Amino acid sequence: IQRRVHGGSEFVTACAQMAALNTVLVGFGNPLLDISANVPQDFLDKYEVKLNNAILAEEKHKGIYDDMAKHFEVQYIAGGATQNSIRVCQWMLNEPNACHFVGCVGKDEFGDILHNAASSDGVTVHYLRDAETPTGTCAVLIHDAERSMVAQIAAAEKYSETHLKSPEIWNEVIEKAGFYYIAAFFLTHSTNVAVTVGKHAAEANKVFALNLSAPFLAQFFGAQLASVLPYTDFVFCNESEAITFAECQGWETKEPVVIAGLIANLPKANEKRSRTVVVTQGPNPTIVAQKWGGYGVKTTLYDVEPLKKEQLVDTNGAGDAFVGGFLSRLVQDKSIDECVHAGQYASRVVIQRSGCTFPSSNEYHPIA
Repeated sequence: IQRRVHGGSEFVTACAQMAALNTVLVGFGNPLLDISANVPQDFLDKYEVKLNNAILAEEKHKGIYDDMAKHFEVQYIAGGATQNSIRVCQWMLNEPNACHFVGCVGKDEFGDILHNAASSDGVTVHYLRDAETPTGTCAVLIHDAERSMVAQIAAAEKYSETHLKSPEIWNEVIEKAGFYYIAAFFLTHSTNVAVTVGKHAAEANKVFALNLSAPFLAQFFGAQLASVLPYTDFVFCNESEAITFAECQGWETKEPVVIAGLIANLPKANEKRSRTVVVTQGPNPTIVAQKWGGYGVKTTLYDVEPLKKEQLVDTNGAGDAFVGGFLSRLVQDKSIDECVHAGQYASRVVIQRSGCTFPSSNEYHPIA
């Protein structure tokens, strides 16, 4: 195990062939419109919402979104885990048509707002529009600097392989892309789409990345994860997701460093590429494990630049932002050291702001 703060890297990705392609990175996920507002305690009480909690909307929350828009100054932010990472990647790259996103929204006003919000961040969106189901939303309720989230997936789970295989998506976006990224939330309803994209990536020797996303996915969607993991070249997770995944696999360890190596060694469809596993641990070192030819697994720890407590505003988007920053260097064929450095930078910027948002321009400086 090596520990690095900055410096050169022995990890080099073999992605130079993608430099000439128009479409660099495509993400697949649940597009949700985050509706954020500062609200009084009686509003939380009205909808029986507790602070510092994230829940799926129930019948009693049905009117919460319209109620927020009617009575408070709301901020509309293009959300959803994958879309957040794609937005951050686009921000870090600042190159036209670099990042694309595929998902499903409703044929409604919120769908239009979501499209405009993502597009304004420079992301090229390819939404399937479902006339029967409303756009997925997430109410972000802020009170005394604390927050609670109420999510309604809705149209996001209506994505279909028919849309994926349409000529305007498959021929013009998928086949021209060199990198694909999916958060495992998408596997709760569209595993077939993820497998199709993964197979294409493996057969064409392109890069396919997956985020384990949340502990419950390993617990309750293990079969779906197992069907997609063989196609992964990069796997992202945090320490709690890694530990839960290990428990579900029956591995007798709770050490993220060890678990990262075990995931790297799982069976792989495309043996031309070794698998790289990245485990974030908040302020603790980022773990990177990569199967290293016939020499086992090489693991490197990357220290995280500390922030003062008073600088922290919202850590909810930290993981999504890290992935976006990481991918922004990966698609440029940069070293893994540089990828991690960019990921940590993007995460550090986002957690000092409310929601997964960022300034109009970035001040990222590559490793000297």
